Amino acid sequence: MKTETDHDQLSPYHTILLVEDDVRLSALVVEYLQKHGLHVETEFRGDTAVQRILELNPDLVVLDLMLPGLDGFEVCKQVRSSFSGPILMLTAKDEDVDQVVGLEIGADDYVVKPVQPRLLLARIRALLRRTGAERTHPLVELDKLEFTSLQIDHKSRFVSHNQKTIDLTTAEFDLLWFLASNAGQILSRDQISEALTGVEYDGLDRSIDIKISKLRKLLNDNPAKPKGIKTIRGQGYLFVADGWQ
Repeated sequence: MKTETDHDQLSPYHTILLVEDDVRLSALVVEYLQKHGLHVETEFRGDTAVQRILELNPDLVVLDLMLPGLDGFEVCKQVRSSFSGPILMLTAKDEDVDQVVGLEIGADDYVVKPVQPRLLLARIRALLRRTGAERTHPLVELDKLEFTSLQIDHKSRFVSHNQKTIDLTTAEFDLLWFLASNAGQILSRDQISEALTGVEYDGLDRSIDIKISKLRKLLNDNPAKPKGIKTIRGQGYLFVADGWQ
């Protein structure tokens, strides 16, 4: 039996812009999408959404139809000639005319409110796959990351610490790259598991903790009091950019 985590794995660096004036709904959607490996930015007004979309240039826009200042139709029309990413519209009206108009002015898909988070995630995944959105977070636009004494080369999968080559398994390197490319952000075990394996963390699997422990030893990051890869109790792990002296 398939679950929502059986879909093709998404890049953990996809950025979604949610344009929604319902603050409570927005918070719920952001929490759900970020739990499933997406980075989500929010905008609450239509008249400020146009500039935000063009400046942020996200991988995908989730755009509510009914917005203060400017409705979703007008926002879509104004950005469509300059923004090439997919636009998924949210509408509270289960009417064919709204859906047809949205698609005709450049929207790629629509979801009818009340929003079902699992359906929204599935539609987002489908659009990202269909449009071949492969853009990454600004931190990983380059193939190399450097943190004082630590160097990581993604293309050659080379790691050096204090001018000493560190041999890592494929899984260990992928974990280190994911942590390092999200330096300064607390990553939950859910996010790490889904990003690297496509499987939701079940609360029992200790493989992530074991790999983190192994990385610390290999990188001479004191396991008793780590400075580079910190454990944030009850939340997850934090890669500290200036923790590699």
